[in-house]
Amino acid sequence: MGNSGKLAVVAAFVSLGLLALAATLLEEVLLYLFLAAVAVCYLASMVQVFNRRRYVIVFLGAAGTSLFIGFTIAFLRIWGLAFRQDGDAMGSAVSSTDSDIYFYLAALAGCGTLALMFLGAVLPSFGSRAAAAPKRAVPAAKRTPAARKPAARSTSGKSTTSGKSPTSSRPTNRPATPRKTASKR
Repeated sequence: MGNSGKLAVVAAFVSLGLLALAATLLEEVLLYLFLAAVAVCYLASMVQVFNRRRYVIVFLGAAGTSLFIGFTIAFLRIWGLAFRQDGDAMGSAVSSTDSDIYFYLAALAGCGTLALMFLGAVLPSFGSRAAAAPKRAVPAAKRTPAARKPAARSTSGKSTTSGKSPTSSRPTNRPATPRKTASKR
């Protein structure tokens, strides 16, 4: 799972926590934070579904999103809140006998679309593992010891106080020799 899938999982848990807090405290700020976390979860799921090339899920998610928007507009239209030019549209009384079905359909379409996108982003693809060839273990490359370079000699002609050359103070690197294992009796 990529970073967007992990973000979708985290955003889903955060939105559930914010939903519980918003239901308990009834604060408007918590409701907006909940909606923002749901939007982040939806967008991260959409990115992960595109990364996994699950285009059927993308098509179903687009259809569900369209239904959600359509039912929401129908609900608001029945209540007289959408596409009204009146300034006092909020204050007029409206019969609301048929609006409940649009509210429930909008909620069902929204929750269904979000669940579909989340499951499409999080669940592994079952068919691709069987079709993929098993991977073989790649053997480690054998190391060959590096060729020794002759030490550079000083051309200045000055000798050191201890009589040693400046390169002799460094430890010499010896090539590693393979160890013999003890034979079992």
